[in-house]
Amino acid sequence: MISEEQFQKEISLIIENAIREDVGDGDHSSLACIPPNAMGKAKLLVKDECILAGVEFARQTFDYVDKDLKMEILLNDGQKVHFGDVAFYVEGRSQSILKAERLVLNAMQRMSAIATKTNYFVSLLEGTKTKILDTRKTTPGIRALEKWAVTIGGGENHRFALYDMIMLKDNHIDFAGGITKAIKKTKLYLKESNKELKIIVEARNLMEVEEILKSQGVFRILLDNFSYEDTRKAVALIGNRCLTESSGGINENTIRNYADCGVDYISSGALTHSVYNKDLSLKAI
Repeated sequence: MISEEQFQKEISLIIENAIREDVGDGDHSSLACIPPNAMGKAKLLVKDECILAGVEFARQTFDYVDKDLKMEILLNDGQKVHFGDVAFYVEGRSQSILKAERLVLNAMQRMSAIATKTNYFVSLLEGTKTKILDTRKTTPGIRALEKWAVTIGGGENHRFALYDMIMLKDNHIDFAGGITKAIKKTKLYLKESNKELKIIVEARNLMEVEEILKSQGVFRILLDNFSYEDTRKAVALIGNRCLTESSGGINENTIRNYADCGVDYISSGALTHSVYNKDLSLKAI
């Protein structure tokens, strides 16, 4: 996984690029009718039922736009919130509040949706050892925000990107000439490039699980689109030799059944690619 320093750099880049995209050479609506030194105050109003996410991101955004903006935080990331709750107040230059408003809302609405869905999936796994993982099926340019929201909701991050973990999927295996060759080439590459990256290998059936187990040093086996019966067989076959992960169209109706098969992880792209933004507003007071 990437370091905290790398992650914070990603968040800073998101803020910088989003403000550039939205503000350009100036927020002319505000510049036209609000004096530069006019002071104001606004509240973040919750108009939904959800797990709140993005408060810390809002703080960083306000700080980037204007270090003189002050926040009074009433509700924190990860808290369950209800219609009518106020998450925070922000006070300072009115122009600055308006400049940051859309980025704060866009991010928090989506992050809260992801955190809420993740939290629901986590609740479905209660009583099992299985943990929920996200994927790389994220919105281009804001992956760090979406993966942050997953952790706020109680899930765990898979690899962040292509550079922080080796994941040999079906296409890698087929292009490399098979599972054993793909793993062997990967180990050689890691040795020659002096990299220490964990290796995950995808299996499409039980025969492939058996072949993967013949190679040492695999961190996790991804059981892709396995039936419940074959998942149980795979878990028994693998034992303690490496970790297990189920994936492939798993949803709220099937996730518990896969967890009951004994896998360590379940990954779901739906955590980030199939959510509806939560209703939040920034209102002047």
